[in-house]
Amino acid sequence: MLWTKKDLLGLEYLNREEIEFVLETAASFKEVSTRDIKKVPALRGKTVVNLFYEPSTRTRVSFEVAAKRLSADVINIATETSSVRKGETLIDTGKNIQALKADIIVMRHNYSGAPTLLARNVDISVINAGDGWHEHPTQALLDIFTLKEKLGTIEGLKVSIIGDISHSRVARSNIWGLTKLGAKVSVCAPKMLIPQAIERMGVTVTHDVDEALQEADAVNVLRMQFERDNQNAFPKQLEYFKNFGITEERLIKAKKNIVVMHPGPINRGIEISSAVADGKHSVILEQVTNGIAVRMAVLFLAAQANEKVDSRQ
Repeated sequence: MLWTKKDLLGLEYLNREEIEFVLETAASFKEVSTRDIKKVPALRGKTVVNLFYEPSTRTRVSFEVAAKRLSADVINIATETSSVRKGETLIDTGKNIQALKADIIVMRHNYSGAPTLLARNVDISVINAGDGWHEHPTQALLDIFTLKEKLGTIEGLKVSIIGDISHSRVARSNIWGLTKLGAKVSVCAPKMLIPQAIERMGVTVTHDVDEALQEADAVNVLRMQFERDNQNAFPKQLEYFKNFGITEERLIKAKKNIVVMHPGPINRGIEISSAVADGKHSVILEQVTNGIAVRMAVLFLAAQANEKVDSRQ
């Protein structure tokens, strides 16, 4: 297919064919990371700017590694030491980056919709690296890529997402992507951590973790975001682990070959035990590895689409 989207703002805005095309492109790039010289010239001469308004380790480093393996130049901007502290608006920051002749902005922001706002006001590509509680499309893409690699297909899989659903952009992107590819998705959490009317996204809801695990081919365990508990309404950490934590004892009742995922960072002993996180069912580190290939694909496709736009102007 011909890729025409200069931006990646969320999986809600991609159809099945587009998601599958990104995954196919990522598969072709994964081989690069196995070489002695882990680099191809696909984005030579291009500049990628990582613009992060929130702290990040895995996502920012993964995008930086991906861009460098494509031979792009990379600039990292931490907003706490930038002109944002002086009152510069998001749009002005983006337009200045564009004026510096950068080609792609990879942006994480604490407000939902910020990447969409920026994309509407600049001509260069914008990649959403996580915005508020909205979406984290590349995390979902790498999760889906890992599942497909391990289980061969997404169509018909039963996937349970367990944890802090309400505050999770990862959950929302995974739901959009998995359901569009034909998976059956359930979400599991305490009632106060399930968004109202989430069933409209095509998922089933349970508050029983054993039920969520019983028929699942894969479980995606989400971090409990206690820093967002402004009203002290969340269950206490030990209480949550007792009732919802993924442990070896719980996995005994699950399918023999269940795949255990986690987007990180892991809170060991809160949402998942160390024995499970490091155990035979875990693909957590494989997710990290696959994230590079997926982000290489996203950067490459966005740059290609933008070149087509430039050539028509």
